Amino acid sequence: MSSAHFFSAQNLLSPANVKLDSKYISDESSEVSWTMENAGSKIEIGKVTTDFKKLNKKDLLIKTTVKMKQSTEAWVDSTIVKISDFLPVYHSSFNSMRNMSIRFNKNKATGYYLDKKTQKKDIIIDEATNSRYFDSNAYPALIRFLPLKENYKAEISIFDYNPTAKKGIIKAYIEKVEKAEYNGKKVWVVKTTDDIQYRKTESTYYIDMITRKVLKQEINAGGRKMIME
Repeated sequence: MSSAHFFSAQNLLSPANVKLDSKYISDESSEVSWTMENAGSKIEIGKVTTDFKKLNKKDLLIKTTVKMKQSTEAWVDSTIVKISDFLPVYHSSFNSMRNMSIRFNKNKATGYYLDKKTQKKDIIIDEATNSRYFDSNAYPALIRFLPLKENYKAEISIFDYNPTAKKGIIKAYIEKVEKAEYNGKKVWVVKTTDDIQYRKTESTYYIDMITRKVLKQEINAGGRKMIME
């Protein structure tokens, strides 16, 4: 086992120690179809647009817009991170279920959470945090910029605010990385899980080796298979 692989497998990744291939980070916009497999056929349930925009030399905006076929209201998540290490600065989430806004400071995350379903008043977030972490909305974007190679494994420190679960700082896991080909392109196949779904939901990313763009994502959640491509 190489020392590099031993480090990635045994150390918890955070903005304090992450090594990113930042040359791949650039302004971009992409739209994918979100489909669900049912009895051998694919049914489109929505579309997902992801935008990367460098706000300046240090800050990157990651914006995800989900438009479901059965909903008239889009789900919009915006995250600002530091380009050099993906240190979280800000995260907002607006959809038919909730409104949420969090600003990350050195030792705490503050903001508000409004549950639209229960019509509860805003919940003020003041989570004391003593360690470095990535925002849970940004870590899927982070994966493609890691120094991927065969058999690479890592645990990733992430912050996920949930007023019901009260989880705070939890982990995401890169379970496996393999070489493969997809649509004639050489790709990294990266399998991940996280504590948000108690490691029961597996996401598999097909990442172009040359451009580091995500060509396809598969989500396996309790026997239900969804695809974004």
